[in-house]
Amino acid sequence: MRIEKLRLSVGASPGQRTVSVLAGVFVAAVSAAFVVLPLVADGLLRQLTGPGDGFASYEQARDLPPGMLPPALRDSGGGAGDHSGFGPLVGLCGLPFALLGVYLVLRVLRTAAWLDGSRARVRGAFVSRTVDLATARIDAGPYCEAGDDDPRARGHWGAIVATDHDSGRRVTIPLRGMGLPTLPPSELRALADAITTGRPTDGRDGDAHAIAGALRRRAEHALEG
Repeated sequence: MRIEKLRLSVGASPGQRTVSVLAGVFVAAVSAAFVVLPLVADGLLRQLTGPGDGFASYEQARDLPPGMLPPALRDSGGGAGDHSGFGPLVGLCGLPFALLGVYLVLRVLRTAAWLDGSRARVRGAFVSRTVDLATARIDAGPYCEAGDDDPRARGHWGAIVATDHDSGRRVTIPLRGMGLPTLPPSELRALADAITTGRPTDGRDGDAHAIAGALRRRAEHALEG
């Protein structure tokens, strides 16, 4: 059976996407400002103070009497320039938060999944992974609805995990739609068909058929609801 290429309705809803992008941009912008501000402030401070007394360190003024030393050199005893790089180093503490904000924006905007025949491709913030559902090991995801004693039997889990037997490559396909409690019935059935296409019905493939059957029941329940 040939399954047509289909984009799955995974990812955040438009409202969630807007809020997440705004939050990510805000975090990235504030963190970037925290990184850049010490650099800018250091340059402005040098411009405002000018050349000063003309001594960069105590070594250049060691022959002068202590009373004739510039105050900065006299107080520090080693030169005001010794700590000039401390401010920019403190600003670097904001770099991880800036990267986190960028990651959040990319994760929300780029997350997507496609089904092409029996091959599923899932795209994350930076990379895409493809696994053939017809030959991969299929497991139920760890997220289930409250009160479900047997999520595998009822189909009430949040994702399916497909692992390629040869390469070990693994993709996680969420079963919740954009702002919906579950994917549309047509997409659930397409996933079930992709899992069972050409797959033996016995041995280690029994669990995959059980999960596919649960997906079909979930599609039926969604239509009834």
